[in-house]
Amino acid sequence: MSSITDDTLASFTLQEKREILFRIMRNQCIIVVMIDPRLTTLRTFAECGTIAATAELTGYSPSAVSGQLRDLQRSLGMTLLAKDGRGLRLTSTGRYLVRRSDALAAVWEDIRAGALSAGDQAPTRFGIGGFSTASSNLLAPLAAKLRTGRPEVRVHVVEASPTRCFELLVAERIDLAVIVSMQGHVQVEEDTRFESVDLLDDPLDVMVPSDHPVAGRESVTLSELAGEEWITAGPGSPYHSLFIAAFTAAGVTPSVAHESAEWETSAALVGAGIGVSLLPRLASLAGEDNVSRVRLTGSGRLSRKIIAAMRTGSRRSPLIRDSLQHLRTTSQYILSTRLREDS
Repeated sequence: MSSITDDTLASFTLQEKREILFRIMRNQCIIVVMIDPRLTTLRTFAECGTIAATAELTGYSPSAVSGQLRDLQRSLGMTLLAKDGRGLRLTSTGRYLVRRSDALAAVWEDIRAGALSAGDQAPTRFGIGGFSTASSNLLAPLAAKLRTGRPEVRVHVVEASPTRCFELLVAERIDLAVIVSMQGHVQVEEDTRFESVDLLDDPLDVMVPSDHPVAGRESVTLSELAGEEWITAGPGSPYHSLFIAAFTAAGVTPSVAHESAEWETSAALVGAGIGVSLLPRLASLAGEDNVSRVRLTGSGRLSRKIIAAMRTGSRRSPLIRDSLQHLRTTSQYILSTRLREDS
């Protein structure tokens, strides 16, 4: 077989990568049993950059992480890490090994998923993670269904930012993440370590006090609310960018009176009668006093794309396959009923 460069390998599909690895295994009489857990620890270190963070992500102690990395270097006869001040950094050899291990990890995930699917088996542990609104509205029902349908599986739910979800996927602490597309430092569409599927386009509605003139209407445009005092997240946040994009599309300049990082806080401020705010359809207003939800229409209407991400090669695993179907069904139910429930 001729030499394969990194650039060439990146252009191959998962099936082509699998066939290449199988050919190498056959020609060199190598049997791959599983990915060495020490390599997973090294890949996690490469993702987060410190022993302490690696320990927190993997669930090992810092001394256990250091021991695994030392053992891996010894067994490979390579220097993978070098001192960098009080910490450690990957050497060129370490970076190369991590980068080239992406394809190996993807093939192993595909083998593991295929083996589980062949016998309709499930792993003993299954981790799911996502941002706060997804955790409460999508992951909690999913965890309950898995607990009933697969009682032998220990389901672990983690509420986390998109960046942390990707780190947890690398560390194999979770197996499926629900995130808002384009948030976090990873662009999942461009990172070969992960694959994703679209779950839903989550429309933005507007929250107004229940005695507001537009409360009770079927819909409203942002132009009609141009003179309102608005509540939104602070500059630099993804939701502030979404907020500005909505008003830019409508050709309106909003007056931002208050900043809030959480939907619950925004709802409380709206309920107090001191402003109005945008709200994703996925977020519920159940239990909020003096707050009404009104559907947005017109050119300023936007939505956020919510996706499910997993390690490349793992998608056909029975638990992930069933979980994706449940997430889609739950998402569509919420989108079709939320306006009625919150009216």
